[in-house]
Amino acid sequence: MRERADAFDRWIRTSFVEQNTALENLYFAQPHRAQVRGIGRELKQQLRDEGHAHIVGLLQEVKVGDGFAAAFDLLGNVGMYLGAMRRHELTNPAREQRSPFPEASALAIHVAASIGMVPRFVAAHLTTHNMAFAGARKSFTALSDESLFIDENTRGILAFQKAADALIRIVPLGISSPVNDVLFDTAKHALAEAVQANERLLAQMDIDRFFFCVRPYYKPYRIGRQEYRGANAGDFSGINEIDLLLGLCRASDPHYGQLLLDKMLFLRPEEQTRLRECMSYRSLLDELLAVADDHAAADWFQRNARSFLEVCDVYARTARQHHDLLVKRFIECPAGELDERDLEGLTSSGPPLPILMRSLEMLRDLRAAANRGDLSTRSADLAKLRTLLGRQN
Repeated sequence: MRERADAFDRWIRTSFVEQNTALENLYFAQPHRAQVRGIGRELKQQLRDEGHAHIVGLLQEVKVGDGFAAAFDLLGNVGMYLGAMRRHELTNPAREQRSPFPEASALAIHVAASIGMVPRFVAAHLTTHNMAFAGARKSFTALSDESLFIDENTRGILAFQKAADALIRIVPLGISSPVNDVLFDTAKHALAEAVQANERLLAQMDIDRFFFCVRPYYKPYRIGRQEYRGANAGDFSGINEIDLLLGLCRASDPHYGQLLLDKMLFLRPEEQTRLRECMSYRSLLDELLAVADDHAAADWFQRNARSFLEVCDVYARTARQHHDLLVKRFIECPAGELDERDLEGLTSSGPPLPILMRSLEMLRDLRAAANRGDLSTRSADLAKLRTLLGRQN
């Protein structure tokens, strides 16, 4: 099993990348770049058959006794193969009742069930748990824009994780602890690193290359009869830990609670545990508000509340930057130039783009504590904190 898994991994890192890259260059040279059916038939057949041969061999002797790391890596490789099949229109859930790749589906289901995750590749496979050899990590293509997308997303995720790690350490110390300044500063600087990663994407990534040649690998596809949404760069627990710890989002909110439920199995098990743990904590904002009437004039309250608000301000900047700049520039604007026939299956999460955009706008405004009459945000609560600080200045 290990030898077959290693051979499949080598293929994913070499021939798979080369064939996808060649197909992307063919598509990109066409006047109608969104149309991929009927182009590169021989390359597609070669890609399909080579991957299928590896998967059939693995399925014949599949076992998951090599440990979680090996099983997770194999799940990612099978998922990348199926993601490529979806990208090249060799499968499409809109025209199928079941996957045309039963062996790959069976292997993915077997492995996923053993580790408690969805049976497709997830964000962690290409970001935080994407093992590099000799400086090269896995990707679908050799295109520089995909490398930029993967690497800057990974840097951004690591920054959010660093911020979450700092904030969660405040919980056992208590909101009044004099050493919270170190943790708030760490979170603030980590979120500033996420802003910088987004800025590099904005400055360097080619819009058309991303939209036409990178984004399509993240579309939904079927495993057996079940359709699974695409991997999303937000599929890591750190960003939701920050939401919950700061108190800007609440698990009791039906919209946000559904988001947590939908993404849970797209997370590695240790992240699922962390996220559930955060759902049990009282938020830092609620902790501050609970003692505000009695302690607003205290030095510790003034220091920690001010530091808390500074973290919220940088976090709001990341939320607005992601939605107002990245999503609009790299997805919404180029989608506006497509024919209606090409809009089907555009988003990785499945719903039509206008519905997805409204959902993302709500998430942005929750994280930014925007003052919206139609959405319950923490705008008034943050304003109360700012007022309490202003009275002491």
